[in-house]
Order: sequence, then C-alpha cells, then structure tokens
Amino acid sequence: MYEIDLNQPKQIVADVLSNHGIDSVAFVGCGASMSELYPAKYFLANNTKTLNVQLFTANEFNYDTPAWVGPSTFVITCSLGGSTPETVAANKTAKALGAPVTAITHVAGSALTEGVDHVIVHGFEANYAAKVEKMGYAVALAVEILRQVEGTDLYEPMIDGLGKIYELCESAARQSAKVAYEFAQSFKDDTGIYVLGSGASAKVAYSTSMFLFSEMQWLDSGSYHTGEYFHGPFELTEKDKPYLLFMADGATRAMDARALTFMQRFGAKVALIDAKDYGLSGVVGSKVATYFNPFVHTAVMRVFAEQIAEARQHPLTVRRYMWKLEY
Repeated sequence: MYEIDLNQPKQIVADVLSNHGIDSVAFVGCGASMSELYPAKYFLANNTKTLNVQLFTANEFNYDTPAWVGPSTFVITCSLGGSTPETVAANKTAKALGAPVTAITHVAGSALTEGVDHVIVHGFEANYAAKVEKMGYAVALAVEILRQVEGTDLYEPMIDGLGKIYELCESAARQSAKVAYEFAQSFKDDTGIYVLGSGASAKVAYSTSMFLFSEMQWLDSGSYHTGEYFHGPFELTEKDKPYLLFMADGATRAMDARALTFMQRFGAKVALIDAKDYGLSGVVGSKVATYFNPFVHTAVMRVFAEQIAEARQHPLTVRRYMWKLEY
C-alpha cells in the first residue's frame, strides 16, 4: 500500500505553533510547484474562519511582499528539484521578516532546504502515485494547520482520504491507458488545446496548459475556469475546436457539466478526465471528495501527457530555452 508519513506534517505544525501565533498562511512556488500548492490553499482558505490564506508565484512574493508577512505567517515553499532561484529567494524573504518556513522538495540538501525551519522530502519517480506526493504533503500541512489553529470536523475524513488517495491515483493512471491513447491519437495534429477545470482542480487546468502543453509540447494553449467560461471564452467554441476538461467529483461539478454541455452543443472536440469515472467519492468519501479531485486529475493527466508526447514524437523533456541559456 502506497502511503506518505502524515506524522511529519502534524509534528511540523505543532512545532511552529509552539513558537508562533499564526494568523496567516502563504503558499509560495513557481510553475508546476505553485500549482501543486493550490489544492492545499484551496482547502484551507475555504474552511478557515480565522486565517488569511494566500498563494503566490515566488518572485511576486519577493518583489511585492505583502505587508502582513511576518512572525505570525506560516510560509510553505515548494520546488521539485529544490533549486528554483526565485523560490530559494522567497525563503530568504520570509525568514528576513521572521516568518517560519517549511520547504517541500524532492531533493534533500538542495538550496531550498537551507536556512528554513522544516523540510519535507517527497517522492516522485516510483510510480504515478508518487507524482502527487508533493501535493499531498502540502494538503496534509493545510489540514493540520486548520485543526491545530481552530479545529475542523473535516479532519478525520481528510486524513482518511490522504491515506487512500495514492492507491486510487495509481489505479486511475493505469486504468486510463486506453482513453489516454485515444486522446493522443485524436489530438496529436492539433496546434493548440484549451484546458478547463474548477474548484481545487483549477490549477491542474492551468498547469496542464502552461507546462505539459506549452512548455513540454510547444502547443498553443490557454486555461479557463469553467465558472468563467461563459463570461468570455465560450465565444471561441465551435465545431472541432480542441478542449480538455477536468471534471470534478464534488462541489463544483455543476459548473464543469454546464461547460461540457455547451461545448458538445456546438460540436467542439472535447477530451474529458472525469474524477467520478475513477470512483473518487466512493474511496475518499463524498464529504471531502471535492478536495481530492486534483490528485486524480494530475495522475491521469500524466498518462495523457506521456501518450500525446509519444504520438507527436516530442518527448516531455525537450526544451527550446529552459536549462539552455540565461534568462
């Protein structure tokens, strides 16, 4: 059974609260790492009654640091390789203002771990479940912050869900192979793909568009929140226009369904990754399923990305500028 150490986030939060009166939480990262912090921010911001909870791209946090950042701010930073310069700088920005910092990274001893209060090292390579460990540790921290600061009746179902979601992600990824192959064959010749999502998965749509498609496949792509789709972007909808929709199993599903109905009405070419197809609420419980959508969506999207990369003969590791020049 695939699990993460949920005692570590519990102990980290307890230690921070023993030395700081926390009234705000800042999640800070860049690119995909920032996006993978979003589910934690979404859960905590939606359920707290006392805390100020925000998400930042690292250099905005550095260049336009909010006035409220200080000793009462719980700062959580994240970088897969631990070397993202902007996020490493964000640690220093936060520490200079007296804020306690917890860094989440895959690389122990990396630059991101220097000078911070606590470090969580997550897995990544082992399997598809490991790909969402980073997200899981951030959510676990958010759950612990909420319980230890003010209490919540969602604590037990969220912890139970965190104990089950990794096995579900692995199963969902394996189960999606056929539909991912069909997606790749259908979309491989498109020059661009629009991506939609909502709720806790809004940044899964964003990261899929920004990184898996734009960065790793050089495909023109834009992402839209399904709640905003009818306030502008739906004007682009027409026959055979390519879309990928992350459909939620939970609170925001109605928004996704409305967008899907409209796209189908006008004959758009729509690929669907529906968390309900993989039994999400039946595994983690309907009370908290809405917060676990991004885990399933991320795991399945990884298979979709691998398949379209193969179909387009464009490996996910190919870059034009990144790691090749100064910028």
